[in-house]
Amino acid sequence: MKFKHLVILSLLFLSAGFVGFIARQDDDPLKKIITQLQKLTENYPTEKVYLQLDKPYYAIGDVIYFKAYTVVGSKHQPSALSKILYVDLINEKDSIKQSLRLPLTAGLSAGDFTLADTLHEGNYRIRAYTQYMRNFGEDYFFDKTISIGNAISNTVFTSVNYKFSNESGVQRINAVIHYADLDNHPYANRPVTYNAQLDFRTVLKGKGVTDPNGNLNITFSNTQPQLYKSGLITTSLTMEDKKTVVKTVPVKATSSDVDVQFFPESGDLVNGIRTKVAFKAVGANGLGVAVKGSVFNSDKVEIAKINTQHLGMGIFAMTPESGKTYSARITFPDGSEKSFDLPKASDQGFNLSINNTDPDFISLRISVSNETFKQKQNTEIMVVGQSGGEAYYTAKSKLESQSFTARIPKKRFPSGIVQFTLFTQEGEPLNERIVFIQNPDLLNIAVASPETTSPRQKVDLNFTAVNKAKAPVVGSFSVSVTVTDETKVPVDENKENTIISNLLLTSDIKGYVEQPGYYFNKISEKTQSDLDVLMLTQGYRRFAWRMILGNSFPQLTFQPEQSMLISGTVKTLGGKPVAKGKVTLFTTSKGAFLLDTVTDANGKFRFEGLLFPDSIRFVIQARGTNGKKSVEVTLDQVPPQLVTKNKNLPDVTVNINTELAGYLRNSKAQYDDLRKYGLANRTIVLKEVTISEKKAPLKNSANLNGAGNADQIIKGDDYHFSDYPTLEQALQGRLLGVIFRNGIAYSTRSFNRPMQVVVDGVYVSGDYLTSLPPADIESIEVLRSGGYTAIYGGQGGGGVLLINTKRGGPNYNVQTYAPGIVTYNPKGLTSSKEFYAPKYDDPKTNKAVADLRTTIYWNPNLITDAAGKASFSFFNADSKGTYCVVIEGIDSDGDLGRQVYRYRVE
Repeated sequence: MKFKHLVILSLLFLSAGFVGFIARQDDDPLKKIITQLQKLTENYPTEKVYLQLDKPYYAIGDVIYFKAYTVVGSKHQPSALSKILYVDLINEKDSIKQSLRLPLTAGLSAGDFTLADTLHEGNYRIRAYTQYMRNFGEDYFFDKTISIGNAISNTVFTSVNYKFSNESGVQRINAVIHYADLDNHPYANRPVTYNAQLDFRTVLKGKGVTDPNGNLNITFSNTQPQLYKSGLITTSLTMEDKKTVVKTVPVKATSSDVDVQFFPESGDLVNGIRTKVAFKAVGANGLGVAVKGSVFNSDKVEIAKINTQHLGMGIFAMTPESGKTYSARITFPDGSEKSFDLPKASDQGFNLSINNTDPDFISLRISVSNETFKQKQNTEIMVVGQSGGEAYYTAKSKLESQSFTARIPKKRFPSGIVQFTLFTQEGEPLNERIVFIQNPDLLNIAVASPETTSPRQKVDLNFTAVNKAKAPVVGSFSVSVTVTDETKVPVDENKENTIISNLLLTSDIKGYVEQPGYYFNKISEKTQSDLDVLMLTQGYRRFAWRMILGNSFPQLTFQPEQSMLISGTVKTLGGKPVAKGKVTLFTTSKGAFLLDTVTDANGKFRFEGLLFPDSIRFVIQARGTNGKKSVEVTLDQVPPQLVTKNKNLPDVTVNINTELAGYLRNSKAQYDDLRKYGLANRTIVLKEVTISEKKAPLKNSANLNGAGNADQIIKGDDYHFSDYPTLEQALQGRLLGVIFRNGIAYSTRSFNRPMQVVVDGVYVSGDYLTSLPPADIESIEVLRSGGYTAIYGGQGGGGVLLINTKRGGPNYNVQTYAPGIVTYNPKGLTSSKEFYAPKYDDPKTNKAVADLRTTIYWNPNLITDAAGKASFSFFNADSKGTYCVVIEGIDSDGDLGRQVYRYRVE
C-alpha cells in the first residue's frame, strides 16, 4: 500500500493538539478511507477533455477549428486511457448536426466543423467526450455554448425584447420580435405565424402581422413554472415573393424572479459557533443578480448586513443562538423586497472552517458545539484533504477541546480544487469544505513580437515556455491569432472558458459557473476572494464519500477505447449460434484489405485493433462450419450518447444578430468579395429540380394502395424536419392542396372535413399531428384524389395523410443483402483540415482580393524544443486595429499554460 502524497503536519490548537500523520496499517478507519480513495484512483481514474477553439463565435461559411486536450488525474497527465475522442455540434433544439470521431495521440487531437449554409443561425453547443467518460455521466463532458450567425444566405435578422409579469400567480411573458435586413431596414406589414414552446411543449400558436417598424408582439403564459423554465419561439415570416423565412429566438426565462440561497460553511449552522455563510442570488435566466439586505433573528434584531461582492455571490458571518430562527430581507435591483429563511441551526454538530487568504498556507479550524462535545469528548476525529481522488493530507486527534486549528502549506497540494472532509472515528463523513489552491505552478509563456505592424505584413513570432522552476519545457501548444476589434471579434476574457479554468475548476464542481475566466484572467486578492465564495456556493461532484466507503463504485459499462472494434454474432436462420464459423471482413474502398476470424462457442466474433477513416464501407461475410451460406450476421452496436438539456443555458445569446452585427457585416463583405473572384467556398442548397427516374420504395409505408402510390410524397430527412419544433410547422406550405387549421390538416377539396391521419397503419384523430416529434418522421404520403382515397372508404372522404415513422430505431449503417453477408458503414476517424491563410510573399497569391479574415492564424500542433522555444509566422489581414494571439498548452508533466498577447496593426 502506497501513501506517497500524505504529509506529516502538526496542527496547533489553542490548548490541545491535533496531530497530522501518515496512516499506518493498524489505523483501521483512516486506513479504509485512504484505501478506498486509492481504489477509486487506480480503478476509476478521472479523464477530462478540454477544447481550445480558434475564436469565441462564428458565422455560416466559417470553419470551427479546435485542439483537444485529454488528461487523467489531478496532475493532468496526458491521457493514455482513450485513443478515440467524440466531438458533436449540437443545435439549440438539442439535435446533433455534425459528429466527429478523432484519433487521440498522447491525449491530443485536432479537428474542425465546416458551417455550411444548410445550418441555421442560433446557439450551438460543442460537446466532447470519450466512451470511457460516459461511465460517469454527461456532467463530465466538455460542453461549450457558441453563437453562430448567418449573413451569407440570410435576409431576415431578428432581435427580441422580453417583459415579464405575474397575473394571479401565472407567469406572463411578452415578447416583441423585430424583423429587419442586415442594414436594419424593417420588414413592415408582413404576415407571421408563430409557435411558442417551453421545454419543447407548445404553449401558444397563432398568426400576426408585423407593424410599420417591423415588430411582432406575442404574449403567452407559463402555467407550470416549476416544470418549464425556458424554451423557443419559432416564427415563419412571409416575404413579398410569398416565400417563408423561419426564424427562432430563445426564451431563456419566463419571469424576472430572483432566487436567493444560503450556504453555511461546511454544511450546517450550529448554535454557539460563529460561521461564515455564503449566499447566491440567481435570476430566472441563470445569471447572478446584485442584491443587498440584512439578516434578522426571530426577535427582529439585525445581526448581519448582506451585499453581493461578485456575480450575485457574497458572504457574511453570524453566531446562531439556540431557540432562535433567522431570515434575510433582500432588496432587488428594481427596489422590490422579499424575505428568505436561512437554514435552521442545530444544537449538535461540528463546523469545519478554512481561511484561504494567506498565499502560502491554509488555516483550518474545527469547532464543536457544547452538546456534541459532551457526548463525543475523548473520541477521535479525522480530517482528509484530497484532490482528484488522491489524499495529500490526513490528520487525527482525540476530541479534548471544542476548537482545533491547523496551518497547512499550500505547496503540498496541486493547483485546483481540494476537498477537506471531517470524519468521526468510525469513518462517517460529517462536514465538507472545498477550496481552490492557486499555486505558482502554471507554465510561464513569454512571447516576443513587434508591438506594431502594418496590413498584410509578415509577422514572425516566437515564444518560450518554462515551468515554476524556470526550466524550459517540451510541450504541445495551440495558437490562435484573431482580429479583436469591437467591430470584428470582441472578446471578453472574463467569460472565456480556458484550459486553466476548465481543467482546474469547472470540470470538478457542480453546477454552472458564470464567467469562469474571471478568476484566472488577472489574479488579485479580489479574484481570489471571489473564487473562495464560489467554492462555498458550489459542490464537489467527482464522488460522494458515503458511496465509495460503502464500496458503491461506478459501473464500467464503457471501456477505454484503444482502437476501433467490429464485433457481432453469427447464428443459423433458426436462431442457433454458429460455433467455429468463418467470418471475413473486407473492403475495397480507400485501400483494399481483408481480415478473417473464427466464431467462438457462442457464435461471437471480434475484429480488434482497427483504425479506419470516415466514409468507409465494409463487407462482413460469414459461413457455417461446412461453408454453409444460410447464416445470419448481427453486428454489435454501442448505443449512441443521448443529448440532454444544455447545462450552460445561461450562456445562450438571445439576440445573436445584434451582438454579432459587426462580425456578420464583415462576414458578408468577405464572402461577396470572394465570390466576385470565384474563390468562395460555400455549400449551396440546390433549388428544386425535377428528375425522372424510378422511385425508391418508401420504408415503413402502410399505404393500402402500395408504398409510394400517392398524390405527393415528402421525406423527413430531405426537408430537415428535425429543425422544426412541431410537425405542423415542418409541413406548412409544403403539402400541395393541404392547409392547417388549429393543428389539423384539411384538403382544399374538402374544407369542412379533416383529413384522416394514419400513423404507421393506425387511424388517429386529426390533432394527433401536434404530438409527433418531427425528427421521428421517415416519410409522409398525401392522398387527395379519388383514385387513391377510394380504398379507404368513408374514412378517406376528406383525404388521407399517411405518416410513416422511423419506428423500431433501424440502423441505417447496416444493410443485409443476402444470407451471411452484411455491409457496414461505421463512423470512422476524421482527419482535420489544414488551416489556410494567404502568403503575400508568394507571387501566385491573388492580391486583388480584399483580406477580411477574422481568424488570421491557427496552428493546433506547435511543439517547443529542448530550450522551451517555438516559432511561427503569418501575414496580417487588411484590417487595422488590435490583433490577439492566444497560446494554450500542456507539457509532459501535466503543467498547464496560457498566454494572451496583443499587438497593433496600423
